[in-house]
Amino acid sequence: MRVLITAGPTREPIDDVRFISNRSSGQMGLALARAAADAGHDVTLLLGPVLVPAALSGEGAMRVERFSTTAELQALLDTHFPACDLLVMAAAVADYRLATPRTGKAPRSEGMRLELEPTPDLVAGVAAFKRPDQRVIAFALEEAAVLEERAAEKMRRKGVDAIVANPLATMDAGRVAAVLLTPDGDRHEPPATAGSGTDGPGQSKAAFARWLVAWIDRSPG
Repeated sequence: MRVLITAGPTREPIDDVRFISNRSSGQMGLALARAAADAGHDVTLLLGPVLVPAALSGEGAMRVERFSTTAELQALLDTHFPACDLLVMAAAVADYRLATPRTGKAPRSEGMRLELEPTPDLVAGVAAFKRPDQRVIAFALEEAAVLEERAAEKMRRKGVDAIVANPLATMDAGRVAAVLLTPDGDRHEPPATAGSGTDGPGQSKAAFARWLVAWIDRSPG
């Protein structure tokens, strides 16, 4: 299967020095790329401005292309999505960007007022044009109290085939206590998500990635 995975944050420039971004480490998307390649899939990883671990090279079929801004990621999706069987959209796209970034470095003495505009909804954009033989899995990062409710609403609104409901505590953590929701109302949870890891509840992101790839392989395409 030809798998396209996005990982990491976007950076939206304020000027040539400063940018708007988020705390995404890219660990989940990186783990998914490794798990998919290890399972024998042909993987293309679109990776944001995070460090590339050595484990990504030399094992399994994987290509890595880099992006920084939302516009750069959108261009890569336009290029690679038509040829994939599955897109896993794990990247954390910034919600806003400057309407007009400044050139050079804005002097601190001048102060700064930022005029922001929303970035395009990339996953909804590709899902709107997917073929019947393509699947799109999205991620929803939300507060625990409203996690599954908001994730299910996002899944319906974006028109994706499944969504990973991801608690805020996942950010910067090595573990995840996420569940997978599908449009038919099913709720899929990996075993032992209530573990007692030293860096948070759930299981390692690598273990969750292996479980998700196995679920994808079992589910009808």
